[in-house]
Amino acid sequence: MSLNGSSVLVTGGTRGIGRAIALRLVADGASRAVLGYMRNDRAAEEAAEAVRAAGAEPVLVRGNVASERVVAELAAAGPYRVVVHNAATGVIRPALETEDRHWDWTLNANARALLALARATAPAMEPGASIVAVSSLGSQRVLANYVLVGASKAALESVVRYLAVELAPRGIRVNAVSGGVVETGALEHFPNRDEMLRSVERTPAGRLVEPEDIAAAVSFLCSPDAEMIRGQTLVVDGGFSLPA
Repeated sequence: MSLNGSSVLVTGGTRGIGRAIALRLVADGASRAVLGYMRNDRAAEEAAEAVRAAGAEPVLVRGNVASERVVAELAAAGPYRVVVHNAATGVIRPALETEDRHWDWTLNANARALLALARATAPAMEPGASIVAVSSLGSQRVLANYVLVGASKAALESVVRYLAVELAPRGIRVNAVSGGVVETGALEHFPNRDEMLRSVERTPAGRLVEPEDIAAAVSFLCSPDAEMIRGQTLVVDGGFSLPA
């Protein structure tokens, strides 16, 4: 696929899955990559240098993607051929140990932000453009300590479906990619990290999902080959979710 020198946006684009997605879109021809990130300036600079080394112009936007200021800054750096909402956060704990403020924080960043980004960026996107959200298996399956993030990802996938229908007349495709267990720094926040890493034992593919696997799926969904894929969630988990 060639993005023909266009600009792309990846929220949470400076580490792990987001960085892999940004670099893949640059390899696909994007000449400019806008990377949203929360607070890790060192990782952001390293990601920007990687984008630069790959031949594209990096633009860094710092802050919580749930804030109006950050969404406005991201939109102002457009227009975009591809918008990827990969940024995710959340409180990882049992349902009865959560608080309303944890719900608001998690849902706002993971789900509401996608709607805000679409409102801000879609009007300037041309036919053939794509919006892709990054989800997780917790949207459909019950994972330990994952009630808040799982609910936010379920909401995210619902927003994807609505946007896919409403933006279709503009020629904009909207889909999601749902990853299995991906070994990134984000796993450090899970109290059952070791158990999750051992899930490779029940994964038919024989290994954990890597960030580049998610990036490849995003690349496909943004390509002309995915023209008739609308409002879908593509599961990339090596078959982890198949066994009973």
